[in-house]
Amino acid sequence: MGIFDIIKNAIFGKAVAAEQPSGQAIDWGSDKNVPEPTEVTGAIDIAGVLEAAVAAKGQKLNWKSSIVDLMKALDLDSSLGARKELAAELGFPGDRSNSAAMNSWLHKALMQKLAENGGKVPTDLRH
Repeated sequence: MGIFDIIKNAIFGKAVAAEQPSGQAIDWGSDKNVPEPTEVTGAIDIAGVLEAAVAAKGQKLNWKSSIVDLMKALDLDSSLGARKELAAELGFPGDRSNSAAMNSWLHKALMQKLAENGGKVPTDLRH
């Protein structure tokens, strides 16, 4: 499973968990940090899921512009190595040693890819 799939499953899994009726068990599989892929029946509110994740962390995380903060909000590895792997996976055309340019591109590409996979992403975050 690639980094994008891990991010997507973390976001979409949190959305499914929020929609579960109280008291109903959710089978997350063996890895508690990465929910199993789920069937998406409607558009997942990406902003809502990430705002809730940031609130639960109790930290000031700017997920709307920072790929690092977005990954931290989801309790995922936000190291340079993980981001370089995501850049390779999403087809970053630039120099991966320029982490500022890569991070900016990654955030935009991730938002676009989440939208393509059933996520409702605010328009200003896709471009």
